[in-house]
Formats: sequence, C-alpha cells, structure tokens
Amino acid sequence: MVAAAATLAAAVSSTLSPLAFAQSRTLRVTAIPDESPTELARKAGPLVKYLEQKMGMKVEYVPVTDYAAAVESLANQQVDLVWFGGFTFVQALVRSGGKAIPLVQREEDAKFRSVFITTDDRIKTLADLKGKTLSFGSTSSTSGHLMPRSFLLAAKLDPDKDLRRVAYSGAHDATVAAVASGKVDAGALNVSVWEKLVEDKKVDPAKVRVFFTTPTYFDYNWTVHADMPAAQRERLARAFLDLSPATPEGRDILALQRATRFIPTQAANYKGIETAARSAGLLN
Repeated sequence: MVAAAATLAAAVSSTLSPLAFAQSRTLRVTAIPDESPTELARKAGPLVKYLEQKMGMKVEYVPVTDYAAAVESLANQQVDLVWFGGFTFVQALVRSGGKAIPLVQREEDAKFRSVFITTDDRIKTLADLKGKTLSFGSTSSTSGHLMPRSFLLAAKLDPDKDLRRVAYSGAHDATVAAVASGKVDAGALNVSVWEKLVEDKKVDPAKVRVFFTTPTYFDYNWTVHADMPAAQRERLARAFLDLSPATPEGRDILALQRATRFIPTQAANYKGIETAARSAGLLN
C-alpha cells in the first residue's frame, strides 16, 4: 500500500508542469554576509513577503555564515536564489560547473565602485598607502577586496609586499569600524554601504574620509541554479523587474536594497571580474 502510494505520488509529480511543481515547495533565499546579520535580515524581510505574493509559494530567508557558504549553498542546490557579489557569482559559476544563472542586478551594479577610506591626513593617494596598514572586507568580496586589490596592483602597489599589514574584516561595515577606531590606517569597501553609513550618521565623514574612488565595474546580482525550471526563473526575474518606486511597497523594498530599479543581467557581464580574479591569483 505504501509502495503504491509512493509510486502514485511519483507519477503525479512527473505530470506536474515545471512551474506547478516548483510552486509545491519553498523558495529558499540567501545572501552573501557582506554586512551585519541584523542588517541583512532587515533588508530581506519585506523582499521575502513580496516574493511570496508574486511567486505564490512560501519563501524562506536562510542566512549563511560566510561568502564561501553562499557559493556552496547554490552549487549544492541547498538554496534557490542568492544575492552574490560579482566575484562570488564567478566562484559559483565555476563551482557549479557553469550552472549559475544571474537573473537581475540593480541598475547601480552596472557601474559599481569601491572607495578607500582613512583617518590619516597624510594619506591622499593610493601611493601613500605604502608602508601602511589596510583592511579589506571578506577575501571573497568583489567590492571589498578583489576590485580594490586590482586597482592597487594597477597603481603599482602590491598589498602583500608594499603594505605593512593587510587585514580582512569580513564585512564592509566592519572595515569602516576598523578604520574609525584606528586599528588600521585605511580600508576599502563598496560605495553603497559607505554612503548608507554616512546617511544614517553611523560614521562621521569629517573624521573618516574617502581618499580614492575606483573606476566602475559590474558587481552584485541575484542568481539561481540552472536546474530551476525556466518558467520559474522567468517569473522570479519579472518579480524583481516589476519593483517600482511608484508604489509604496516597491519604494520601500528598493530603498532597502539600495536600488533605483532592477535590470536584467547575464554571465558575460562578469567576465571582467573573472579576469581580475585570475590575474590576482584568487581564482584557479
């Protein structure tokens, strides 16, 4: 009887359309921990509720401990949707055997930047960092490590040879705290987090100042695994593309995501990130 029931259940499942089958389960969402767990949860809450409405299924936010865990969770299909930085997307693409599909990015992510900050009046250019201490964010952070490192190398400054010490704070806001407290002479982080911290008066730009802003590059995106049914991928992408500042709900979610709007993206946009990662010896 049990075996017959199992066989029947399998038969029913096989006859469901990909979309109907996808809707019978929970959509699991996570994000690289580039900020404090409290801030990440605050940003995720309204988005989760919105996606539940748009997708017609339960949506669950699943926090991860570090950047590597976010990459592995998608590659192993432990989660369905991940907020990646450009570098972690590239890592996930490699780790999954090419099965990571970026759906959308914020309009801002097409021309993203990093900033270098300090409290030291003697530091005015990247060259002035020679012999100083510097904090990056996570080793797998695009805007908090990979791209700042690549721009340092382009300026003929090797962080591992020309700086007195390199630290890794683990997150952008932690980098700001390290600089503000004097633990390091300077730090590198993404411009979006910096501007938000200044706006919220969590950092005094008269004391901690930006002394270098990088050229633009592609960064964050929302990514799914290629095994997600195409119809579900399309509905998910449409949910993000439909977010509008003209509606109260859209305005609130976009503000939390620090986005003007979401736009379509593709893997080819992150070739520059992959090249930078390989050049820096951070991707095999």
